[in-house]
Amino acid sequence: MRTFFNNRSKAHSGNVVSMDGFRAGPSLSPIRQAEAYWTALRAEKSAGGVPFRSDIDPRGLENILEYSFILERIAPGIARFRLAGNHLNDIASMEVRGMPLTAFFTTQSRAEISATLEHIFDTPAVAELRLSREKKFGRATLEARMLLLPLKSDFGDVSRVLGVLVADGTPDKGAIRFDILGSELRALSGEPGGQKRPNQSQAIAEQNSVRTPEHTACSHLNLVASNDP
Repeated sequence: MRTFFNNRSKAHSGNVVSMDGFRAGPSLSPIRQAEAYWTALRAEKSAGGVPFRSDIDPRGLENILEYSFILERIAPGIARFRLAGNHLNDIASMEVRGMPLTAFFTTQSRAEISATLEHIFDTPAVAELRLSREKKFGRATLEARMLLLPLKSDFGDVSRVLGVLVADGTPDKGAIRFDILGSELRALSGEPGGQKRPNQSQAIAEQNSVRTPEHTACSHLNLVASNDP
């Protein structure tokens, strides 16, 4: 028997997108807090390896629960929400538990987020993404940041993710889907495997240009029982 917290309330330098903005601004505070908590778990419980899902205690994320979520890998490139804070429900305009992570992304960005998930699980690695709401007439720009941190299941396989998603501004009504402006992948060693990537559409556009002259607190996140490892 294990416990889960649950929501009871409703590259090439010329092609690299700058990640300078990733570590500045108020929206990054929850992301840095989550990474600090996860890093502490690595040091204290996992001897520098990947923490276990069962190591996660909601009290350690108390100030950022509304932005936090847990993913479960269910197939190559596919992970679903096991639980999520109210900020994510607000962005999706619905309860997101059970939905795939790709539901938060535009069709053009889904292949990239799937590839990013596989890199997180297989390397393993940390991923940090800069996102922008899908462009639609009459809608203001909305940017967001996402952090994805690998976790092990009780079987010892890296098949869970502790994540944080923070949007700059207040999401309006209606589901929001994001394009990926840029991503940063960091192997756990902090050495080989870490890389910065532009989004795929930008990379394709730049390749073509070479050939042709012409990116409230989740107020009630409580512990509930689950048999999931």
